[in-house]
Amino acid sequence: MTTDKVTSQDSPLDRFIAVIPAGGVGTRLWPLSRAAAPKFLHDLTGSGSTLLRATYDRLQPVAGKHVLVVTGAAHRAAVCRQLPEVLEADLVLESEPKDSGAAIGLAAAILHERDPDTIMGSFAADQVISPDALFQDAVREAVYTAAAGKIVTIGIKPTHPSTGFGYIRSGANLNIPDAPSAQSVVEFVEKPSEEVAQQYVDSGEYVWNAGMFVAPVSLMLKHLEANQPELFAGLQEIAKAWDTPERDAVTARVWPTLPKIAIDYAVAEPAAAAGDVAVVPGTFRWDDVGDFASVGRLNSAKEVDEVTVLGEGARVFTENASGVVVSDTKRVIALIGIKDVVIVDTPDALLVTTKEHSQRVKQAVDAIKAKGDTDVL
Repeated sequence: MTTDKVTSQDSPLDRFIAVIPAGGVGTRLWPLSRAAAPKFLHDLTGSGSTLLRATYDRLQPVAGKHVLVVTGAAHRAAVCRQLPEVLEADLVLESEPKDSGAAIGLAAAILHERDPDTIMGSFAADQVISPDALFQDAVREAVYTAAAGKIVTIGIKPTHPSTGFGYIRSGANLNIPDAPSAQSVVEFVEKPSEEVAQQYVDSGEYVWNAGMFVAPVSLMLKHLEANQPELFAGLQEIAKAWDTPERDAVTARVWPTLPKIAIDYAVAEPAAAAGDVAVVPGTFRWDDVGDFASVGRLNSAKEVDEVTVLGEGARVFTENASGVVVSDTKRVIALIGIKDVVIVDTPDALLVTTKEHSQRVKQAVDAIKAKGDTDVL
């Protein structure tokens, strides 16, 4: 349990606590991912583990049981079922989503109240990573780099010129003992055009920003206070009441008033401009499972002919077809003479698109919401 953790100065790893923000609906994975059952609660890789469970298991060799989970109040029961190891004191429930600045900032503030020497690491619950050992090596390097007084992001060496990710431009090696890969961060850059992305990849100076941050909680809060004083003040008020009987009353009063902002804008980018951010390049495979095309890539070993099939007891017939089928029903689905199709069949909603257009599912969800058909969202 986090509150019982013994602080030791022998190694920065003894001060490390992992934070798992489990939020976001994943609208590009509708109708499988819904507000009541977001993508991190699903097994999207066919591994037998949900994305959330896999994230916890991946962190356990580095963090032990010292894990804080931040999620929506509506997902409490599902998260507790999937992560029975997480104790009540280490489950932070949001009454409404407030973006990553509030979620990660509150975790930092709570951990700082418990032990100001804590080094926290934030790792989203909806990413697919392999092999675990390379990820754990990068996290350990990041912890040692954080102990040297840096906010550390774990960047992903790009495998192609993606226009869907932000990038981090790295600088000189920091020569930190036990963190040979750690480099300074020159700047964060937004999602580029394909031409610019190709230049980034060719230069070798850029990595994908996967949104993984490791930092001393005191340094995170210092930059949060400097750049978002209103958010900082509200989070401090909640954190001071967190381990007291006043928690629910204070949270209910303050949380709805907090501004919405991503942690990148609230802390990481301003801290980089101040020279306080480092990057550890990760050599592991990484995917944020942003759409059904990525689900197909991640499950190619489970193909029936050239169709990736997901779903317990899915009944799929194929002939001269390719694509992805996700079935949450017992309905027989037959694909004949159709290429790169995406079919997602649930009891109350059916999606039919192509891999090429799978990113556009979000627009469809927005349109369905605008029509008032919120019962299927």
